[in-house]
Amino acid sequence: MSDNNKNIGSLLTAPLVGGGSHSPLGVRGGDGGSIYFIGIGGIGMSALARYFHSKKYRVSGYDKTSTELTRTLEASGIAIHYEENLDLIPKDAKVIVYTPAVPAQHAELVYYQQNGYKVVKRSDILQWITERSFNICVAGTHGKTTTTTMTGHILRHSGYGCNAFLGGIAANYQTNFWSDENNVVVVEADEYDRSFLKLTPDVAIITAMDADHLDIYGTPEEFENAFIQFSQKIKEGGCLISKYGLARDAEFTVSNHLTYSFNDARATVYAKDIKVINGSYLFDVVYKGKTITDVSLHMGGLHNIENAVAAIGVAKYLKIADEKIKVAVADFKGVKRRFEYIVKTEKHVLIDDYAHHPEELRALISGIRSLYGDKKLTLIFQPHLYSRTNDQANEFGVSLSMADEVILLPIYPARELPIPGVTSEMLLDKMTISNKQVMDKQEMIDWVKANKPGLVVTAGAGNIDVLVGEVATVVSEQ
Repeated sequence: MSDNNKNIGSLLTAPLVGGGSHSPLGVRGGDGGSIYFIGIGGIGMSALARYFHSKKYRVSGYDKTSTELTRTLEASGIAIHYEENLDLIPKDAKVIVYTPAVPAQHAELVYYQQNGYKVVKRSDILQWITERSFNICVAGTHGKTTTTTMTGHILRHSGYGCNAFLGGIAANYQTNFWSDENNVVVVEADEYDRSFLKLTPDVAIITAMDADHLDIYGTPEEFENAFIQFSQKIKEGGCLISKYGLARDAEFTVSNHLTYSFNDARATVYAKDIKVINGSYLFDVVYKGKTITDVSLHMGGLHNIENAVAAIGVAKYLKIADEKIKVAVADFKGVKRRFEYIVKTEKHVLIDDYAHHPEELRALISGIRSLYGDKKLTLIFQPHLYSRTNDQANEFGVSLSMADEVILLPIYPARELPIPGVTSEMLLDKMTISNKQVMDKQEMIDWVKANKPGLVVTAGAGNIDVLVGEVATVVSEQ
């Protein structure tokens, strides 16, 4: 344990589960222990806020804008404000948690850092929470949110039980956090800022190692190195479940190493005999030579069959009964913004997805083609980050060209400043299709209203999600 986390541990003393009247700040529930989140509206931060709130903390936070997620937190009793204002922050907070997405010069963050408060990253808190639990940690450039949520859902639905910290809102439960008496944690292991290297998995899943976050890692090789290091964090006697055929998989040295695949029989666990029935998938899963027949997944996208195979691999490793696994998978309703149907009628289909990496876009479009064949596909995409757009412009061009028609919104900057010459227009030049254009948000809404395309996909990790409701309204208007 790092010295920093030892200090956190002196403040956060209760076990993850079974804490009774004790809250993790070392005070009894209701005694007013205060923890403050800068960037509380982030998907990972909000899960931690819910965790501490469930332990009877006085939780509060700041975020830049009000969203559906922050409003849900507020409705649960968590105070949130939306301006950098030192008069609004709790001066009695024992621990300040911030996300790396918050600028270093943020006034509230600077105040706490300069006035002797315990200021830690989200990853430090996750490290502390998981130090005394059996951990299932899901990592990968893409697929990790759905795989994490599927895994947590199977464990919960089957009665095995787990605590879950998710990177998306599970549609079954309308939350990204839940607790359980079983001291098992299912957690999304985020590679950004090397955060996942603070976790100690008992079971680790690696879904993909396609280069990303090169603003942090510098080179694809260094990015891959971090995943090799993550695999080395697995506890003695633990298990690695990685996608079959990953680059450098020979460098994984875990003695108990299983692999999974969409349909490659060389993997430890894989799917076969895949059928599309009424918009759902029916398939068999083979695990170490033994078959679970007729698994039903009511979630679009062939890549989600592969995610389900990984989650089923975890469940089989934990010796959960086949029938319980099948019932749980059939009941899985998906994850918000992961191949999420917003409109689904005979005339119009609108699918919203978080895809923001070229490989994610490729998987998304391929999944839609598997269900809708050659039906004209209109993709509305908001690029996320100037650095990612610049680093992977060629790859974006290939993936975006898989659609029939593409509308690009301006790049969502998130934590970044503009890079000269890096714009959405740059991606147009990389695309091989002719039906492509860049629009601002209002132009896009007006275009959809005028054209009413039959099959529309909105994608991106920025704030395109706030437009989805309006797109749904105009695309469905008679």
